[in-house]
Amino acid sequence: MLALRHVTKRFGSITALDDVSLDIAPGEFFGLLGPNGAGKSTLMSLVAGLRTPEAGTITLAGQPVAGSASVDRRNLGLVPQTIALFPELTAEENLSIFGELQGLRGPALKAALDDAFTAAQLEDRRRSLVKTFSGGMQRRLNLVAALLHRPKFLLCDEPTVGVDPQSRNAIFEHLQQLNRAGITIIYSTHYMEEAERLCSRISIIDHGRILALGTLDDLLTRLPFEDEITFAATPATAPLMAQLTAVGEVTTVDGSHRFRPRSGYPLSAFFGLTESLGLPPRLFVSQRPTLEALFLHLTGRKLRDA
Repeated sequence: MLALRHVTKRFGSITALDDVSLDIAPGEFFGLLGPNGAGKSTLMSLVAGLRTPEAGTITLAGQPVAGSASVDRRNLGLVPQTIALFPELTAEENLSIFGELQGLRGPALKAALDDAFTAAQLEDRRRSLVKTFSGGMQRRLNLVAALLHRPKFLLCDEPTVGVDPQSRNAIFEHLQQLNRAGITIIYSTHYMEEAERLCSRISIIDHGRILALGTLDDLLTRLPFEDEITFAATPATAPLMAQLTAVGEVTTVDGSHRFRPRSGYPLSAFFGLTESLGLPPRLFVSQRPTLEALFLHLTGRKLRDA
């Protein structure tokens, strides 16, 4: 449905996207995971046709995106990272403007507004000024404004930045419903837990380049270890350290050790070692590796600190 081929975008001396190629199939919930400044918003603006690349091509349903008349814009919906609402107008006035810009009139516009306020859980606030809304309420309204014309393809550029957990879950549930109904979604985020929860495929992007691409399971197989075990750095666990460094990677952060066994080293061997030292199992927490660990492995930096 969407194809990017060798796309490059520069802003002066800064290369925001560097030779990016992607294919996104109809019905996917596709994630762009990366830190601020990685190139996620630039990619969104190029796909939306708001900017043009210096090199490469972008096509949607076989039609080039570049150029105002080259692709049917009614197939696209864009949820920008910055709230795109008029604070001095009511919620209904805001959505009416966006609906009319998409060609909706009369009964069709009224039906779209009714559906939007229901989806945003804001039926009782439709005549309230947007400036009186919380950040989470504005985010939900910002989302449904992009859906009034029922697009087939939705671009969500970090749509949960700065919102409360309740609003974040409401946005997640609504997006998942849309995707189940057949809408293709590109979702950018720097929160790994969002990508893990929502996306059927994930691309890790940094400094304008795609570092890794695949399902969550595919991505995690790129790590040289299959499990992480954390335990407190205490005199009781100190005798473990010399033996563990021979069979894996051990790091110490904030008073805790993290052990990542090399592929093929069985956890049974680890717990057999701890048992021989008289250390109870409750001291150790075993967990699956995360996208945070993969980003650290690929870049040498934590996702949050990048």
